[in-house]
Amino acid sequence: MKESLRAKRMQKHHRRMGSMSKLNLVSLMDIFTILVFFLLINSSDVEVLSTEKSIRLPESQATQKPDTTLLIKVNNEDLLVGTRPIAKVKDILSSGTLTIDVLEKELAYQAGRRPATEQEKEKGRAVTILGDQSVPYELLKRIMTTCAATDFRDISLAVTQIQSNVTAPVSTSVSTTGAGG
Repeated sequence: MKESLRAKRMQKHHRRMGSMSKLNLVSLMDIFTILVFFLLINSSDVEVLSTEKSIRLPESQATQKPDTTLLIKVNNEDLLVGTRPIAKVKDILSSGTLTIDVLEKELAYQAGRRPATEQEKEKGRAVTILGDQSVPYELLKRIMTTCAATDFRDISLAVTQIQSNVTAPVSTSVSTTGAGG
């Protein structure tokens, strides 16, 4: 007996569906190659602080790695908390106060965003100051005094590490117990 066209089509379809499908390894290898390069690039153990182009950090031979903390950046023109400009340096220097009011308000806001841990209550909240090397010490002193007054007593100063022609931002820790100094 002769098979109908429909029966032939069904047999052909069943044979095609019954065979094992093949895995396209070329695309899979491309994905893994990209993944390997991505992991190699992003798996370095050096933590780099984000710096402004207008801030040139002082150099040091410090070896301690910086912690991820709140960043206060200061250059010859602006005082920034994170990426947000807070005040102009000339206005801060012209004021006669020992603390910086706008920085105090911003730090109080940042502290209110999350509760302090037990370690932070004992040691103080952590903050890292990225100050340009040409910033006057008087300004740094006012920033540190304001930080200490708002319970940000675990202060680190960021510097550029110099060691065998390799430079990477690191921080040194400055322990303060209160305002003044």
